[in-house]
Amino acid sequence: MREWNVEALSAFDRAAVREVNSFAGSVDNDAYFQAAELILKAQEKGNRVHITGIGKPGHVASYGASLLSSTGTPTYFLHGTEAVHGSCGQLLPGDVVIAISNSGETAELRATVNAIKNNGCTVIAITGNPQSWLAQQAEAHLFAGVKEEGDPLDRAPRASILAENFVIQRLSLLLQTYRNLDPVQYVKWNPGGALGSLRKNEK
Repeated sequence: MREWNVEALSAFDRAAVREVNSFAGSVDNDAYFQAAELILKAQEKGNRVHITGIGKPGHVASYGASLLSSTGTPTYFLHGTEAVHGSCGQLLPGDVVIAISNSGETAELRATVNAIKNNGCTVIAITGNPQSWLAQQAEAHLFAGVKEEGDPLDRAPRASILAENFVIQRLSLLLQTYRNLDPVQYVKWNPGGALGSLRKNEK
């Protein structure tokens, strides 16, 4: 019979709820308005939105590109390390790049952000440290900080990933509701799976 560490799971449950509740109760709406305004102004000029990150935040970035695109803000995933090996070619001067990093100090992302800025793009930072290098390089900063990750190591990104996803959700929702996205248009972008089937059955 295997012995599972149920207490570790319970500890994570408590930490996750605690951290998300604390984080959700301290969001700065003005920062989201600022970030959304940068995105809308860029799009009004014909520019585009990209999102990037290193390591686990890179996976959050990939999800964020998909979510934003499906809710009315076409967004391109920019690989965090490939950016300095040619992928910055997808950037145009005036584009907006959302950069995600828990510490805001990751060496690889520094190189990427420098390249992004050298290509004439605006940076929106999502970090757990408002005083970090990345936050200081950005035109807008969205806080995604937690006090603990919620596991015995307190190293693997867990609660911080929840916070980063929370920020992406809020930003996408703000943009979606500003655009008054309706179910008909949403299904045009999401015709497959259960979402598309539900709407088809309603007709």
